[in-house]
Amino acid sequence: MLFHLGVFQLDTDSKHQTFWHSLTAPARLLIILILLLGVVLTPNGYWGNWLVYGLVAGRLVWISQIRLPVLLRRVALESIFLSVVLIGTLFRRDGEVVWSWGWLQVTETGLVILGSVSLKAFLSLILLNLLTMTTSIPDLLNGLLVLKTPPLLVAIMMSMYRYIDVLIKEFQAMQRAASARNFRGSNHWQRLVLGSMLGSLFIRTFDRGERIYQAMLARGYQGIPTQSVATKFTSRDKKTIIFTLILVLLEKATLLF
Repeated sequence: MLFHLGVFQLDTDSKHQTFWHSLTAPARLLIILILLLGVVLTPNGYWGNWLVYGLVAGRLVWISQIRLPVLLRRVALESIFLSVVLIGTLFRRDGEVVWSWGWLQVTETGLVILGSVSLKAFLSLILLNLLTMTTSIPDLLNGLLVLKTPPLLVAIMMSMYRYIDVLIKEFQAMQRAASARNFRGSNHWQRLVLGSMLGSLFIRTFDRGERIYQAMLARGYQGIPTQSVATKFTSRDKKTIIFTLILVLLEKATLLF
């Protein structure tokens, strides 16, 4: 989620009037968590089961009326960071060898694991981006509080979201200052300057964070975020959650046969 901060607004489609948007934020969050658990707990190689989750995710995308190009751009950006980890699952020693080059070997087991983990990651990213695109950050944090998430963890996430833009602007100001001073030279020199910039940014961040914390204490901050709205699950929320839970349990039951 933090990859997109400072680039574009997270909740780009949170103002639509659809069935998905009519659910409360805690209900949406719980539904996505149930689906994520179903995706992650599916064993490798069960392609038909992931097809079910893919159809459910596609249905939610269609119902919520989110912009597909924005969703795909976000998933593509996040997949770049995941691809480094996913490639490591390809080279396995067990199973029949499909391709080899020197000590590198690609086996059938490696291909199955790579495909399975990639599908899990892809579906998880779609579901998580669907949640963040259709739910505002205050509602999302409030939903975490309703679901009994530790308040300190919610407070940390709230502070990260609130001040990450300040951190980005500080780094951009340092970049402009370096460019104005003809920031060129060898790669070794650039690495030294970049290291100094990051060190200075850390010191500035720590100092500003300390000042902000002292100011919050002076205004009565107790380390626990206040729940702005006492959200309760509606009958529609309960029915949708139960339907999602039954769907996941039925999918898991097929693994026994």
